[in-house]
Amino acid sequence: MKGGENAMVAPDLDDFSEAPTLGEGLLTEVDRWTAELAMKLLPETNGPKVEVFRGSVILSAHAGVDHQIIAAQLLLALRPAARQAGFRAYPEINVVDGEDLYIPDVTVLRKSGAGQLSVDIGDAVMLVEIVSDGNRRKDVIDRPRVYAAAKVPWFMRIEFRRRVPTIVLHELIDGEYEPVLACAAGTTFAMSEPFPFSIDPGELLDD
Repeated sequence: MKGGENAMVAPDLDDFSEAPTLGEGLLTEVDRWTAELAMKLLPETNGPKVEVFRGSVILSAHAGVDHQIIAAQLLLALRPAARQAGFRAYPEINVVDGEDLYIPDVTVLRKSGAGQLSVDIGDAVMLVEIVSDGNRRKDVIDRPRVYAAAKVPWFMRIEFRRRVPTIVLHELIDGEYEPVLACAAGTTFAMSEPFPFSIDPGELLDD
């Protein structure tokens, strides 16, 4: 084998499970990973997202340019509104849910997360996911389920099919997220809970 005995071997794609992965990233089985173990053993990085779900480490490459622009523009607008209500909004921080570790696109906390490597999901008042073609299942089905199970009261989903941004706000009702507000580009998205915030979704994406 080239490269000696430690050379990497291409995985057999038939070995991968069809179970939900919370993303289309690579699953790496190392006995059983936990959020605590991942943050202790894995280096901090600005590279691929490193998350933990059901004992597996999930590596996901950063999303495309439109996704990144939407995340940046949303945070720029959302942060002062959240802060005025006594909350704090952060981009792509480590959110711990028991043994699992998630990195939502935007996290709104009840209190400051300054100086912390991670935050507990119980401190989140709203989590935001931006849906790309490569992660639709994760952001539309899998993530809402786990966030609802963790009793995060609000969930915001942003889509940009055909480059037309749409914002959908969900409220946790009887253990499940129910859509309470949805607006597309060219209209005004104006929510009053969990804090007042308004924006034309079209402002989130460059021409």
